[in-house]
Amino acid sequence: MQFSEQWLRSWVNPSLSTDELSYLLTMAGLEVEEVNAAAPAFSGVVVAEVKEVAKHENADRLRVTKVDVGTGELVQIVCGAPNVAVGLKVPCALPGAALPGDFKIKPTKMRGVESNGMLCSGKELGVPDEADGLLVLPADAPTGQSIRDYLGLDDQLFTLKITPNRADCLSIRGIAREVAALTGAELSPVAIPAVAPVIDDALPVSIDAKSGCGRYLGRVLRGVNAAAATPEWMRRRLERAGLRSISAVVDITNYVLLEQGQPMHAFDLAKLDGGIVARMAKDGEELLCLNEKTVKLKPDYMVIADQSKALAIAGIMGGEHSGVTTGSTDIFLESAFFAPEAIAGKARELGFGSDSSFRYERGVDFQLQRDAMERATRLVLDICGGQPGPVVEAAAELPRRGEVKLRVSRCAKLLGVTLSSEQIGEILSRLGLTHRLDGEVFTVEAPSFRFDIAIEEDLIEEVARVYGYDAIPADAPRSGMRMLAQREELRPRDQIRHLLAARDYQEIVSYAFVDEAWERDFAANEQPVRLINPIASQMSVMRSTLIGGLVDVLVGNINRKQPRVRVFEVARVFKKSADWFDQPEKVAGLAWGPRLPEQWGVKAERVDFFDVKADVEALLHPQQASFRKAEHPAFHPGRCAEVLVNGLAVGVIGELHPKWAQQYDLSSAPVLFELDLAAVEARQPIKAQPVSKFQAVRRDLALVVDEAVETEQLLACFAKHGVAIVSEVALFDVYRGKGVEEGKKSLAFRVMLQDNSRTLTDEDVEPALKALLDGVAAELGAQLR
Repeated sequence: MQFSEQWLRSWVNPSLSTDELSYLLTMAGLEVEEVNAAAPAFSGVVVAEVKEVAKHENADRLRVTKVDVGTGELVQIVCGAPNVAVGLKVPCALPGAALPGDFKIKPTKMRGVESNGMLCSGKELGVPDEADGLLVLPADAPTGQSIRDYLGLDDQLFTLKITPNRADCLSIRGIAREVAALTGAELSPVAIPAVAPVIDDALPVSIDAKSGCGRYLGRVLRGVNAAAATPEWMRRRLERAGLRSISAVVDITNYVLLEQGQPMHAFDLAKLDGGIVARMAKDGEELLCLNEKTVKLKPDYMVIADQSKALAIAGIMGGEHSGVTTGSTDIFLESAFFAPEAIAGKARELGFGSDSSFRYERGVDFQLQRDAMERATRLVLDICGGQPGPVVEAAAELPRRGEVKLRVSRCAKLLGVTLSSEQIGEILSRLGLTHRLDGEVFTVEAPSFRFDIAIEEDLIEEVARVYGYDAIPADAPRSGMRMLAQREELRPRDQIRHLLAARDYQEIVSYAFVDEAWERDFAANEQPVRLINPIASQMSVMRSTLIGGLVDVLVGNINRKQPRVRVFEVARVFKKSADWFDQPEKVAGLAWGPRLPEQWGVKAERVDFFDVKADVEALLHPQQASFRKAEHPAFHPGRCAEVLVNGLAVGVIGELHPKWAQQYDLSSAPVLFELDLAAVEARQPIKAQPVSKFQAVRRDLALVVDEAVETEQLLACFAKHGVAIVSEVALFDVYRGKGVEEGKKSLAFRVMLQDNSRTLTDEDVEPALKALLDGVAAELGAQLR
């Protein structure tokens, strides 16, 4: 909102400079975006009256004038303006004057005729003026007075950035009320006496849209001279508020809007058919608005109508066919309260707005309508004349303002500064908030102009604003802190990230919103968690697996010619069950391309299942991971395994299914894993044990088993039948071919035996090996080769 500082100071005049006032308003929440001078700097210009005008003897377009500048003697000035005439009051720059642009005035001769000054146009003074030629001043302008003083050109124009909750400050009345509360200066509002009716003419008004229109006032004025000129003081204030002067009646309604904060409208009474009603629009009803746009109204639009047609879109804009023109003689003034809910969003839907809609959708004081009607009536009578009729009012549903409690202790806790009950009570009184005090609890009744006061925190904010944010000490927060013991059986999450980074993986962060096709492809999930309002069509569901995001990152890297990709992610997934949503955390990784970066000493080989299997085992260490053949919709049917810890499935590992590798344009299939983060975080407390000083004994066992027997089964059987001195059993060779029966395979295991107290002998080793061999023979049919 833009307004004139001089206009504001006519209501409240604190002993603050312009800069201090600007700072005060900003710190109170009414941000001052900019402050500009009403006119550029100049000096030496006074009001002059043209006394004589004669033709220049040596120039057709120049005139020789003699003007009275208040010194008692006429001054001769040569002027080329087309509108110069005897009797005009105009600005005159005397010798020594300095005009905008550092233009100095001095005596000179123009085509041989002496000129002792310059008669000025508005443009030359930097003052807005639509006239072509000299700036013509009112006839009562005092001759000899400084033009800066007469036109108030030392004024400053404030532009405020009003937040949506402070609609009460969208007027001079509201801003003045705020400044008075902040500074304690005396508020001197404009007196608004009631205008007594002179005639009995009235137009009946009614409200059908009772939830949208709470109050509607109307008044007939007859014999109005709508062609009367808008007074200079009013036109000046409107222009400095950013509004263009149109005609006297329209200017008056705009002036009341800016001064009081109440939107108003004037209808040409001769164009109305019967009484006025506030109703909802009829389906298909059309209206030509004042902005010359024809609007097809919807049934949820509220309109002001007579008995035959819609006249205006309520709270937004009037109609062209019922508006006041300079030929109007009888008018009907409107002042109404429309609920914010009935107006909000309609202007944006129509593609145009107005100062009225801007205020109505934020909330207009619902007790202001009669004051605005009386103020507008008095201005119309003073400027345009006429005879007023009685004010006709219809009322429906008005907002109800409840009481809000404010605890002194709660105020101190939130603000960090202790204010006494007397201080808080004084601040509430300055803000115009009616209150009573019971103990340490204030009960406050929010006024009709404050739609933003509903809870205790709203009142505390008001106390803070008036007390002054800069008066509240900026103490650093203090709290007692102690180091918490870290559970040994829970691995820190950063350690998991560091471990993966050490194994050449890079962390990614992807969206939890994914393409529905990813859920079908990588999780066979036909019923994913759907978003009500997705940010994009390809991000319409919540992920139940991290695989899609990893594959997407791989595709992006391949498109940018990256030869080797190893990435991981730690994040939540989202799954829907019968009556709730599960949100487990997962850790997933992907490896693609060469096993090692390109180098001369190692042959380039593609990463495979077993490389990533080693990464998973390292990630779960010291827990012993086992692997079981499995099927998964994302992975190759024969190159996929379930990851188990202590017999429980904690994740999956495998090579991407060839079908998906082809669908997502991958030159080769990556290997991926996905594990429950809880299983990766869990670990057994470390138990210290001595390192044996005695040499270990190694024995190799080559066992022939059926092709269907898995290595994991043999290792599990060894662990079951091994004795204390067996420290390690590991596979080091697989053989199929000559010497091994078809349908069978030979697996060679390294068995390490060691004791912490003595050197082992054959008498110790042989029984231990026999126990291992007997166990696998009995359970899996393994035979020593």
